[in-house]
Amino acid sequence: MFTPDDVAGIVDLFGALTRSELETALSELAYRRGEEPPEDAVDEALTAFALVGIDRDGKRLLAPGPTAFPTVPDGAEDLPHILGTDGRSVDREPIAAAAVSRFREAAVRAADREDAARAVELVDVSYDIEAWGGRDLAGIRDRLDAVRNDGTNY
Repeated sequence: MFTPDDVAGIVDLFGALTRSELETALSELAYRRGEEPPEDAVDEALTAFALVGIDRDGKRLLAPGPTAFPTVPDGAEDLPHILGTDGRSVDREPIAAAAVSRFREAAVRAADREDAARAVELVDVSYDIEAWGGRDLAGIRDRLDAVRNDGTNY
């Protein structure tokens, strides 16, 4: 129903949204399409690093992440009126720092589990984070390369 890029596109309309606001927006769009509200679209976007969560002013906000190519779904132009907000401006630096932190955690989990498939995904994400957030992740990528190459031909 909604791809991670669609979800990031909705968030991008606002700069950042709380999870609740985003779920309301997704439900509204699904309703307009005559579809059921998506259950795991937000989690899929987070897992794919199309969204990154940051803490600001006591709230957890979601912002477009390093792998996102935000696409605004049809009908989304009415969402600012429906949600009653024009959005929030968010500095990129805290988003980049949060993306790197989440990436490191995901890389450690993949290495600990010897999850070659996730290691392959994360190697790709590392390049996106480097280009998007200006961070050097070569050391972590080397560890992921070791995981993905141990007995697996990818």
